[in-house]
Amino acid sequence: MKTIGILGGMSAASTQIYYRELCRLTRETLGGLHSPELLIRSVDFDEIERLQVSSNWDAAADILNEKAIALERGGAELLIMATNTMHKVADRILAGLSIPFVHIADATATAILDGGFRKPGLMATAFTMEQNFYTDRLTARALFPTIPEAGDRAETHRIIYDELCRDVVTKESRLTYELIAQRLINRGCDCLILGCTEVGMLLNQDNVAVPVFDTTLIHCEAALRAALD
Repeated sequence: MKTIGILGGMSAASTQIYYRELCRLTRETLGGLHSPELLIRSVDFDEIERLQVSSNWDAAADILNEKAIALERGGAELLIMATNTMHKVADRILAGLSIPFVHIADATATAILDGGFRKPGLMATAFTMEQNFYTDRLTARALFPTIPEAGDRAETHRIIYDELCRDVVTKESRLTYELIAQRLINRGCDCLILGCTEVGMLLNQDNVAVPVFDTTLIHCEAALRAALD
């Protein structure tokens, strides 16, 4: 098994899910007492979030590039970044690295296509929903993503940063997300992408009426396949 390097902390809440799910998947795949070979570099999200808000993406990427290089030097044989949003600057983050990188949007697109779907709704941070770095990768695979209306986008983003990234889960926000998801379905979406690594804290297959593609879980599965290849 290859050692998986996880560039995490964005947020710490979802990085914990990555660790738990990779352990579960490895145990279910290999049986016995098997667990994954992991290196985790968890950054201070407060610093990264301030750079996101100020649109200083290059500075954020440079911080993560330094941490990614450290993971490779520490023995990581492949890399994943436990966030959707920072894939905006993935190329800059990967500068100088020689190990394979498992891209979260590519893994998600593959899962959707394998399921026979074409019109995903996307719930994520405003950066991921409103900028083209993520949706372009989906459309390049012949998918037709739909994002929520402006008010729903703002509320989706607010709940992520004000609540989920702080490990706050409420019934009110769960209902809000369920209603936003349903409005996407009403607009013709045949599936739903949980396009922020925290959205799965509120939505899952039990409370969404179409197939759900949780990017965190999909990313973990893809990373483990790569590690076992």
